[in-house]
Amino acid sequence: MGIKMKIAVAGTGYVGLVAGVCFAEKGHNVTCVDVDEKKVRLMESGTSPIYEEGLEELMRKNNATGRLHYTTDYKSAYKDAEAIFIGVGTPEQPDGSANLNYIATVSRQIAESVERDCLVVVKSTVPVGTNDKVEQFIRDFLKRDVKVEVASNPEFLAQGSAVHDTLHAARIIIGTESKEAEAVLKKIYEPFGLPIVSVGRRSAEMIKYACNDFLALKISYMNDIANLCELVGADIDAVAEGMSYDARIGARFLNAGVGYGGSCFPKDTKALKYIARQHGYKLRTVEAAVDVNAEQKTKLFHKASNRMITFQGLKVAVLGLAFKAGTDDLREAPSLDNVALLLESGADIYAYDPVAADNFKKRYPEGKNGNGTIQYVTSPEGALHDADICFIFTEWGEIKSVAPETFKSQMQIPLVYDGRNLYDVKAMKDAGVEYYSIGR
Repeated sequence: MGIKMKIAVAGTGYVGLVAGVCFAEKGHNVTCVDVDEKKVRLMESGTSPIYEEGLEELMRKNNATGRLHYTTDYKSAYKDAEAIFIGVGTPEQPDGSANLNYIATVSRQIAESVERDCLVVVKSTVPVGTNDKVEQFIRDFLKRDVKVEVASNPEFLAQGSAVHDTLHAARIIIGTESKEAEAVLKKIYEPFGLPIVSVGRRSAEMIKYACNDFLALKISYMNDIANLCELVGADIDAVAEGMSYDARIGARFLNAGVGYGGSCFPKDTKALKYIARQHGYKLRTVEAAVDVNAEQKTKLFHKASNRMITFQGLKVAVLGLAFKAGTDDLREAPSLDNVALLLESGADIYAYDPVAADNFKKRYPEGKNGNGTIQYVTSPEGALHDADICFIFTEWGEIKSVAPETFKSQMQIPLVYDGRNLYDVKAMKDAGVEYYSIGR
């Protein structure tokens, strides 16, 4: 398994927890640090605080081997660690910039706790140049005569497949400013057996933004083309299929829909836009992607508004709440924008999501919300029963498996607005469903 190392991981969200668990799986001794005592107890019991396929199984396995630990005591975790990975959040601020307060807090805690030479590795997505500042910040607050270097190691995991993406990554990006730091990171990742791309710190920081923003741009481009397809009578699915055979374009991220969401694309596109403007440059392609996505999210709601006189008192089925299948994450989910508009319009919503309903309840408790109401059901059929209109926002298998005939038989008015293009247009029409999708 290669050389075993003592690693601490700051933060147990998608980035930190998945990294820590996967490091332990590859034989390293890992301590995950979080400020929330309740969360630590939960993880010690083998329960993951986030929904991610395969994560709990690896947590329990590595908890049992003694390679994986959790604590709120950052001093004991950091003091003799050979490497400390920072995986805390960098949330978006109102102006689009990244909030680095959590990074700064952890950096100071590391500076005041380390008792041996170590490498601090920033996995969080941060503006270009942040690693330089982190290194200086740590050196400013060091309490002992030890050597601390900082490296960049951005993650490229996708929510819903984060464990697989970490263990079977296309490549590992490491950004260092010394051969010693590069050697430490290569030792850590040696057991993974994956290609390593070694660059400077600032290039590593930029690679993360450049990759995410390119994929976001690709999604917005396909949504833009889909909107034009509707106007000229083309089918976006057929167009995407034709494009997918071109190796220069690739087959992924060609699905049209109601826009991208989640913790990365919305935040990272706005952050890079902000970084560019700070340097007097306008990233016109990225700004266009942001604008297209903002409009795309509520496209179906406005289309339905033109079809209906009012949503007041109508039973509205909402199928899918998470921003995508495989996760319970609601960050920037299209469902949020649309549910807010539906409630404001007086709709009575019956919502279904196999995983994200509990998170959604925290934002919209059952019962009266503004001018409308919301109830949560345990099956798609429960949402569809006697519904006057249906919106689909997430491509869960449980939703895909609903037969076209079910919409016709269950709904008061078989009227469906599909934001994920899950159904064949002809099959829905043949079943007697009035069906609207994106770009078809």
